[in-house]
Amino acid sequence: MSVSLYYTARRATPLTGPESAAVTRIVSARQASFPYGDEESLYVYDPRAAEPGTVLDGSTKMPFDPGRMLPVVAHVLDSVTELRLALPGADWRVHMDDLDVAWDEARGYELPGMRDPDLIAELAAIPDPVGKAPDGPATLGP
Repeated sequence: MSVSLYYTARRATPLTGPESAAVTRIVSARQASFPYGDEESLYVYDPRAAEPGTVLDGSTKMPFDPGRMLPVVAHVLDSVTELRLALPGADWRVHMDDLDVAWDEARGYELPGMRDPDLIAELAAIPDPVGKAPDGPATLGP
């Protein structure tokens, strides 16, 4: 079973040309700076398929490797924070399945502990449940 982070921005007016360009620039830069080439990064859906009033939506599947979870969450939430700042006047919903991620005016989107180095190290010490060695090939058995 996988967990995904979903992000949606809605407003009555469509994106302007400069806003569309900013979204493209942010998405490209954030995808290029994503720390894991073999994991899903920031993914914005095709705006032509969006429901009326939706100016941006997307999702990111979280990694199965516990050691990668918080760095991926932090990177994607930082990306969505940057997108929100580029799209004034939109109503945003950001959630991880049933858990809403609140907006903080000073810090943007964050989850408790997502930048805690001790927690990140503790999660990195947990064996990958799908049997993949850290940054290596899949293994068979324990």
